[in-house]
Amino acid sequence: MAQDTQAPLAPLEIQEYPVTLDGEVLFEVRQGIGSFTPEERAAAIQRRILQVAEDEDIPIDSITIKRVGDRDNVTVVQGNRPLITVTKADVGDRLESQEEVAIELAQRIREAITRYRQDRVPQNLLKNTVFAVLTTILTLILCSVIIRISGKIFPPLSRWGGERIPPLRLQNFEIISRETVERWLLRILQFTRLALLLFILYLYLTFVFNLFPWTRTFGKNFLNHFLGSLEFILTSIGNYLPNLVAIAVIVAITYYILKGVRAIFYAIETERLVIPGFYTDWAKPTYNLLQILIIALAAVVVFPYLPGFDSPAFRGISVFLGILFSLGSTSAIANVVGGVILIYTRSFQVGDLIQIGDVKGIVVQKTLLVTRICAFNNQVITVPNSSLLNSTVINYAVAIREMGQPLILQTTITLGYDVPWRDVYEAMIEAGRRTTGILDDPPPFVLQTALNDYHIAYELNVYTRNWKGLRYTISELHQNLQDACNEAGIEIMSPSYLALRDGNTSTIPSNYLGDDYLPPGFRITLPK
Repeated sequence: MAQDTQAPLAPLEIQEYPVTLDGEVLFEVRQGIGSFTPEERAAAIQRRILQVAEDEDIPIDSITIKRVGDRDNVTVVQGNRPLITVTKADVGDRLESQEEVAIELAQRIREAITRYRQDRVPQNLLKNTVFAVLTTILTLILCSVIIRISGKIFPPLSRWGGERIPPLRLQNFEIISRETVERWLLRILQFTRLALLLFILYLYLTFVFNLFPWTRTFGKNFLNHFLGSLEFILTSIGNYLPNLVAIAVIVAITYYILKGVRAIFYAIETERLVIPGFYTDWAKPTYNLLQILIIALAAVVVFPYLPGFDSPAFRGISVFLGILFSLGSTSAIANVVGGVILIYTRSFQVGDLIQIGDVKGIVVQKTLLVTRICAFNNQVITVPNSSLLNSTVINYAVAIREMGQPLILQTTITLGYDVPWRDVYEAMIEAGRRTTGILDDPPPFVLQTALNDYHIAYELNVYTRNWKGLRYTISELHQNLQDACNEAGIEIMSPSYLALRDGNTSTIPSNYLGDDYLPPGFRITLPK
């Protein structure tokens, strides 16, 4: 024979509706009566009791019990006014009889009405008001004293703790200094003070609200809510404590790893730790990259311990954010990769004078995404790092800073074949020597870079270490070139222009020609 394996039905939970007076629960109603639902019955009972309580002419002793109508029910009445009828269903499985239950309810109602009326007596209200004012004054004084005393005691206590707790060191590198220990101790003391002040405020509000009947409900609910919230928080923390401990351990390990890595790279940056082949300007960006990688790895390890990690909502948000990042970060990633390559190729540093295409100026900021250049007219030009990888970067400072070699400035003039090249060399070298910021050793030199159809290209090369004043040096060099050539009687003029001249006055400034200079006339030769 087949056996009935159906599990027994669980008993239905019975809803209880409280009957209150001044926020105090007198009893709960579980059963309806007649056409009244349990909720409607509880509201009607509470309304009748409140009417009796508000009428001070009704004596308390008039609240009794008696059988009305159906002799199977016992009713709590005030005079002939029924307040609550106790049925057999109300008694249920209790050992007391209906009369005993009714007597107990009548006693509770009398006591609640007595307290209701006493709380509204003017003398009691005045007394409670005085208590509230005194409590407020005492609370303010107590909080003020705590703040003043703690403000004087906490700094010496934190310093004392900093002296007693040894700093955390890694070889010669201090990961957690004494100042850090003192700062954290001070924060812990300040948090303790805040918790104490909040607890005092909670006690004050609870006490003051319970003094007056109109706020007593809020005071009791405040206490119940606080205790309920505290219980919920402690229960949740207790259930989540293993995961919380794991997260705390991972966070602590990550924090100290970052502190140790930061101390190492700070030592490299300040040249207290020298690693061959690893430049000091690599220290900060390398630490930033490692910081991102370490935090990302820690986040991957922590995520499984977070609440709701396996929920569909969490997964949906993760996928959504991943798609947004993939679609919107293509150019950003290209710039980041370009920034990393520029950092480790050491093409330029902040403060260098560089030229990228038509852009020439001082590098004022170098990030993973962009490089900012301040041009000579004080216009700041932002160049994406991905664009820099595809451009030729001219650095005017790297040879001086890293190779110890001076920068060679070059400028070119073109002169005709009729001008003796030795005179040109002498004039151009003299112009270089006169220029401020030009080195005497190595000395300036001249090269003939081209023998063109009508003229020779002479290139002046001078050495300088003042790359920051490059514009002014070149301008002064051109000025001195004009003066030196004019003094030597050399016209800086294209021979193609000379072919069109009619033999009039020379283009050399008059102060170099002398007072007896006469412009030559046209030269005409007749055939023989």
